Amino acid sequence: MDAPTPPVTVSARAAKRIAEILKAESEATMLRVAVTGGGCSGFQYNFALDEVKADDDLVLERDGAVVLIDSMSLDFLRGAEIDFVDDLIGAAFKINNPNAQSSCGCGTSFSV
Repeated sequence: MDAPTPPVTVSARAAKRIAEILKAESEATMLRVAVTGGGCSGFQYNFALDEVKADDDLVLERDGAVVLIDSMSLDFLRGAEIDFVDDLIGAAFKINNPNAQSSCGCGTSFSV
């Protein structure tokens, strides 16, 4: 029987880049992805390094990458994919979020 699909997924490209970032940090460091109010569309994505896992965090692990998402942010991110893109504009993490009704041009903020 297949394992259930997690509420948020991490692409192979994102996992590779996260693992590279975490390798340069202390062993306990994880990437925290959160949704906060603000940005030009109402909500924005925040990425930060964190060494503390809260009891209600969703923990995603893939290929050496460890991502934390708090329960409040998970409500906005359910069904989303964390990806990493490297194109002419630059390299950045990108959230492919089916819950976002619209987003700003740079993709860092969204509305629901």
